Amino acid sequence: MAAAQNPRTKAAATNTATWRDVTPAPVVLVGGPEDYLASRAMDRLRQLVRAAAPDVEVTRMSAAAYEPGALAMNVSPSLFGEQKLIEVEALESMNDAFLADALKYLAQPEPDAVMVMRHGGGVRGKKLLDAIKAGGWPVVDCQPMKKDADKISFVMTEFKAASRRIEPDAVQALINAVGASLAELAAACSQLIADATTAVDADMVDRYYGGRVEASGFKVADAAMAGNAPLALSTLRHALDTGADPVPIVAALAAKLRSLAKVAGAQGSSSQIAKQLGMQPWLVEQAQRDVRRWTPEGLVRSIQVTAEADAQVKGLSRDPVYAVEHAVTVIAGSVRR
Repeated sequence: MAAAQNPRTKAAATNTATWRDVTPAPVVLVGGPEDYLASRAMDRLRQLVRAAAPDVEVTRMSAAAYEPGALAMNVSPSLFGEQKLIEVEALESMNDAFLADALKYLAQPEPDAVMVMRHGGGVRGKKLLDAIKAGGWPVVDCQPMKKDADKISFVMTEFKAASRRIEPDAVQALINAVGASLAELAAACSQLIADATTAVDADMVDRYYGGRVEASGFKVADAAMAGNAPLALSTLRHALDTGADPVPIVAALAAKLRSLAKVAGAQGSSSQIAKQLGMQPWLVEQAQRDVRRWTPEGLVRSIQVTAEADAQVKGLSRDPVYAVEHAVTVIAGSVRR
C-alpha cells in the first residue's frame, strides 16, 4: 500500500491532497482550524489503512503531552510485522521533545507505518511543518468554509457521493438553515440522504429545518424582497419572539440586496456573470428575475436603509427591533408590483 513508498523517491514538493481524496503514506499532515474536515480526513485514512491491513495496530498520542522516545518505540517493527497507524493530535501545542523526535523520524520513516499528524493552526512547530512539506508528504489543508459557494459545492458533493439528488433551491435553503456549522450541515445532509425517497426539494428542507432560528432571517428577507410587507413583518415578529437575534436578520437582508446589486450591474449570460461574481448560475438567474421588479432608486434606498439598520442593531440604537422593522417595511415597499 501507499505506506510502503520509499521516502527517498518522493519529490521535494508538497503533495497537496483534499480531505476527500487523501491516501495513506508514511507521513501525512492534516492541518488547519476546521476540525470537522480534519476528522473526515483522519477517518478516511484510518478506513483505508484498515481495509488494506485489517490487523493494523493503532496508536494515538498527543504532541503536547509527549514523552521523549515514545515515537520511536511505537513505530518500531513488531515481531509479527503488523501494519502500524500512529495518530498524533495537538501539533499546534507540541512540546520540544516531540519536535525533536518528529524531525529525526522524518529523516527515515518506517515503511510499514503510517503516521498522521494533526495541526490545528498557528506558528508552533513551523520547522516540522516545513520539513513535512519539503519532503513532499501529503498535506491536507482544512480551512473553514465561509463562502456560500464553497458550502453549496460541499452539499452537492455529499449528495452526489451518495448517488442522491437535491434541487438547487433546496441546497440554498439548507445552507440558510444550518450552514453556520459545517458539522451540522454535514449531519443535515446525511439525515436528508437517509430519509428522502426522491430528490430533496426546498419543501422537505423547510419541514426538517425551517423552524431553526438561523433560517428565520432568510424567510424574513425572502418575504421583504418579494414585496410582501405583512408576511415579512409577521415572520420577523415570530422570529424575534422565538429567540432570533436582529443582527443575522439584517445580515440576511443585506446578502439578498448585495446579490441583486451585483447582478443588476453585470453584463453577459448567467453563466458568464456567475463566473465573474463567484456565484452559482442558478442564483444569478434568480437574481436576474428578481431585479426586474426593482428600480435603481428603490434598490439604492433599500441598501441604504439596511446599512443604517445594521449599524443600529449593532449598538447605535436603543430599539434594534424598530430598526429592523423599518428596514423590512422600506424594502418591501420598494418592490414594484
